[in-house]
Amino acid sequence: MLSRKILRRVVWSAGAVAALLAVSAVALWQLDRAYPPPLDSQQAVSAEVLDRDGQLLRAFATPDGYWRLPTSIDRVDRNFVDMLVAYEDKRFWDHPGIDLLAIGRAALQFVSNGRIVSGGSTLSMQLARLIEPRESRSLWAKARQVLRALQIERRLTKREILERYLTLAPYGGNLEGVRAASLAYFGKEPGRLSVSQSALLVALPQLPEKRRPDRNAAIAQAARDRVLQRMVSSGRLSEREAARAAIDPVPDLRRALPAFAAHAAHLALKTAEPGRPLRLTIRKSVQEGLETVAREAARKLGPKLSVAMVMADSRTGDILGEVGSADFFNASRAGWIDMTRVLRSPGSTLKPFIYGLAFEQGMVAQETMIEDSPADFDGYRPKNFDMGYQGDVTIRQALQLSLNVPAIRVLDAVGPARLLARFRQAGVSPVLPVNEAPGLAIGLGGVGVSLRDLVQLYTGLANGGKVHTLRDGTEAASVSDTAATILDGPANWQIADILGGMKPPQGAMPRGIAYKTGTSYGYRDAWSIGFDGRYVLGVWVGRADASAVPGLSGYVSAAPILFDGFVRAGLPAVPLPPRPAGVFIPRRDDLPVTLARFGPAAENRQLAGPAEPAPRIVFPPDGARVDLAPATAQATPLVLKLQGGRAPFRWLANGKPLAGVDRTRTATWLPDGAGYSTLTVIDAAGRAASVKVFVE
Repeated sequence: MLSRKILRRVVWSAGAVAALLAVSAVALWQLDRAYPPPLDSQQAVSAEVLDRDGQLLRAFATPDGYWRLPTSIDRVDRNFVDMLVAYEDKRFWDHPGIDLLAIGRAALQFVSNGRIVSGGSTLSMQLARLIEPRESRSLWAKARQVLRALQIERRLTKREILERYLTLAPYGGNLEGVRAASLAYFGKEPGRLSVSQSALLVALPQLPEKRRPDRNAAIAQAARDRVLQRMVSSGRLSEREAARAAIDPVPDLRRALPAFAAHAAHLALKTAEPGRPLRLTIRKSVQEGLETVAREAARKLGPKLSVAMVMADSRTGDILGEVGSADFFNASRAGWIDMTRVLRSPGSTLKPFIYGLAFEQGMVAQETMIEDSPADFDGYRPKNFDMGYQGDVTIRQALQLSLNVPAIRVLDAVGPARLLARFRQAGVSPVLPVNEAPGLAIGLGGVGVSLRDLVQLYTGLANGGKVHTLRDGTEAASVSDTAATILDGPANWQIADILGGMKPPQGAMPRGIAYKTGTSYGYRDAWSIGFDGRYVLGVWVGRADASAVPGLSGYVSAAPILFDGFVRAGLPAVPLPPRPAGVFIPRRDDLPVTLARFGPAAENRQLAGPAEPAPRIVFPPDGARVDLAPATAQATPLVLKLQGGRAPFRWLANGKPLAGVDRTRTATWLPDGAGYSTLTVIDAAGRAASVKVFVE
């Protein structure tokens, strides 16, 4: 009878305990749901701007003033992670958020020694304290921390817990997270840390202010050495490894975090999304080299002068480096203004495209003579930069010497409207004075363009005449690549060949680049744009307020920076392209009469007479497809016909003169292969007409 009563009591007690446990479990579950950890409202992280390879270009402090960079375990040295877990929470990968063995050991040590010898906090508990700082050190605060650790473990994986800890752990001052600490103390990302560096970063979060190496190097070193000894005791390091690491000095200064591409980074920041890095097309090594060149050059040039630079890949349009000013924070130079985007007078930098159109039209050859003498173009009287004149010069010399009068003579022939139309076709829209039509003054800088505009145009010269829209990653997604033609292939090569023969500025090492300089009216802007077989670099020098700078010039002020920039950018040199098939440079004595001398358009009009129309090719029509090689017959020459013009006539196919000079308005041409060809005829007055045909 007694045994039955005992049995009933045992059953009742067991049921009561089970019910109590069930109620407790339900209560804890309800409490967990009603009182979740603030994981979704954790502290904001720093906005990051990365280069094309994922390297940090620039970081911005959080709104509360902290450098707090998001961290992934994959980007942190694995030895550091293992050392951290071994030192802080060796059973981290196994416990549910609290380590009962560690808590018991800490309690016994406290009772035995009367002071805290080691803590029992796990990394999960430390994360709980970081996302929800306690107001006081009390049993209730500790209990809440334990509860939060259990909740965190239910919601996050071990990897996520560790990554959040590595992002939020304090490292002294306003540094939080291992990435910010590694960059500030060692000047590098934590992907590859030495044993000494890893030990220091493990030691700092326990007492971050007291152990700051930039303020308390001796205390920091002692803390690092204790970590090294603990690793020896746990068998993770040998005595020799620890001794070798202990020899390394701790850093005694705090470095600034990377701060490259200031203007592009601030522009990209407008589209930043929390926790999502921004990526630019810039390459960090190129950007660093260009910024160094700009800073040193501005220091030599003097106060208030600034330097802007843009380097691009002509094959893609990607900007690899852009410097908006010599120093973003320099008020005397107005460093906050991005001078790569400001409209300024381009000086003589547009002349290559004027001559390029003339080559394309078959009006000139490199050895064509042109007169450099005073001229009047309906009231417009251009003068050379040095106020002197050279007399008769070749087209090659005229461009290399950047003579103004010959350039305007050629522009008068090709037409300023055609030049601007070609620029717009390439995605660049120069700005003219209000209510003014395109005039000859645009050939000498009478139009507004930016440094980015010029570099975009010159990518065509480096890329066989094909222009790609420049992009650095800050553009809207709707911006498309124009991939337009600025000059046809043969004409483009002629210009690149002429510019490739320019002598480097005094003191510069030969680099195998083609380049052009320019100086705006009143010595306000100095330009130099150069390219090799792939990369284009543009340089602007001047004052942001557009004030005149006596003695400023493209060749003296900007060209040396250009050559230095190509060297310091660190990109491999790419040779200029070889001469295309079918393109040649005839000697002066071999030039046909129509190409021997380029005459002013006004003189040509007088020779031709007012009633004589310009030449016009009537067959084949422009854009025609011609089949000259039937499967059953031998190819026959194509008959060419024209109307108007004044004999004799000179015909050219793809820039190469056909044999003989015709006084009739018909000629024959036998193509040397399939594909597009340009046919040009030039009359005795120097007027030209062209058509493009496709030979099948």
